[in-house]
Amino acid sequence: MVSQAAPFTLSPAPVPDSSSRVPLSLANVQYETKGPIAYVTVNRPKVLNALNTPTWTDLKAAFEQAKADASVRGVILTGAGDKAFIAGADISELARVDAYGAEESSRFGQKVLDHIENLGKPVIAAVNGFALGGGCETAMACTMRIAAEHARFGQPEVKLGLLPGGGGTQRLPRLVGKGRALQLILTGETISAQEAYRIGLVNEVVPAANLIERAETILNQIAANAPIAVKFSLEAANRGLDSSQSEGLVMEASYFGICAATEDKREGTSAFLEKRAPQFRGR
Repeated sequence: MVSQAAPFTLSPAPVPDSSSRVPLSLANVQYETKGPIAYVTVNRPKVLNALNTPTWTDLKAAFEQAKADASVRGVILTGAGDKAFIAGADISELARVDAYGAEESSRFGQKVLDHIENLGKPVIAAVNGFALGGGCETAMACTMRIAAEHARFGQPEVKLGLLPGGGGTQRLPRLVGKGRALQLILTGETISAQEAYRIGLVNEVVPAANLIERAETILNQIAANAPIAVKFSLEAANRGLDSSQSEGLVMEASYFGICAATEDKREGTSAFLEKRAPQFRGR
């Protein structure tokens, strides 16, 4: 049994020098970093940040940059403007695609979202408006979802003669249960942020003015913890959902052993016993 923790305040792990960070210039996505947080903003406000092939490509590049940058400990994903997170696919592009192109487009979007989900660093979707279709699917690929009070969620693809193609039929049932997921998918209805919170689709609902600040607070709390432990916690939870519980427990024990061999584990336990804040270094 572990005794009750001594009362001390955690301080964030030291942030490596970011002066060597490579600037990233993209046409449809803004990418910037502040301290340990990367900010990825879909920047097509005139079309409510709709997703087309170049935007998917830019999202892939932004998250590859975030993964490669050791200074980045977490990512906030949001949309430009105050109307939409991502309102869905770009219908003008979708209307021209044939069966082969649609399947290829679906697979590419799925690949990008799998990369976000398995980044090894927490990603918070700061949902600042409409999150419909591919936008809802993008939010679901993130580690957590924080919604502004006016945000709206839905998978309306059936209204276009389609079904969700970016993981919606798979992630939504895992988040809210099969019955609720199928009700949303089959009716194509749009729900409020409050209803999304009630069914477990979003973690929190906050005033729009506090949205980014709340996401930053959560990521800074996570950044105070051991990076390797955070990475393997994410991996254990993600991979465990695709395995049986017994297989997941074996994997969990393996990761527990790996973490126990790190310098961060020695620092964390020593700091606890010495009643001081730990200084994790990701080793």
